[in-house]
Amino acid sequence: MTLRPVLVNIKAVDDSAVARFWAAALGWEVSGSEPGATAAKPAGFDWLDPVGVCIDVIAVPESKTATKNRVHLDLATTSAAHQAELVARLKDLGATPADVGQGGDVPWTVLADPEGNEFCVLEPRESHRDTGPIAVIVVDCADPRAMARFWGEAIDWTLYEVTDDHAVFRSAKGVGPYLEFLRTGAKAVPDHDRVHLDLVPDPGDDKAAEVARLRALGATDLDVGQGDVPWTCLADPEGHAFCVLARS
Repeated sequence: MTLRPVLVNIKAVDDSAVARFWAAALGWEVSGSEPGATAAKPAGFDWLDPVGVCIDVIAVPESKTATKNRVHLDLATTSAAHQAELVARLKDLGATPADVGQGGDVPWTVLADPEGNEFCVLEPRESHRDTGPIAVIVVDCADPRAMARFWGEAIDWTLYEVTDDHAVFRSAKGVGPYLEFLRTGAKAVPDHDRVHLDLVPDPGDDKAAEVARLRALGATDLDVGQGDVPWTCLADPEGHAFCVLARS
């Protein structure tokens, strides 16, 4: 039994505007199958057989209030010139500079999307040359080794590295972005999960059995007011929200 990350789920007051921003930022397409949900995804993306991830923006009535989300995206660049050009283009699209305590001596640039969700534009790194526009999905955590143990069992991505400072996963196919649990000492605060991951079972795997397996690993049920929906909301052992989607 396996689960794969498929969506970076972002809550927004204006789902359409935020999805359009991310589609333009990443060179992806915009699609919307129902009111209040708009996706930004690569051409040809199949969420039932995902290679990498796409972004799904879900409408909520509340604006972002947290100082910093616990999940953010790092964008890849190929040169210093590309980094500068991308930062300028993102600002033209509506991104604004963000201060998350990074100081002035880091080689990356911290920005926020039109509703304040932070992300980074990284300096060129050799390890990110084949990731596509999203280099890393970064999750703030208190204990990367504990996150490596839980998520290493929860998903079918390969654990590349684990230290006291971070745990790094990537698709077993060696494509798409990395998933990094970065030690920051961040504690669970509900609004800090305005960005979260959604997982999808492989064909033939039973969603209910997968949810039961995750609970046995230490996940707990999460009530975010979702009501009667086909997906299941859970939290990992540090309280990071995530959802397990039904395949139909």
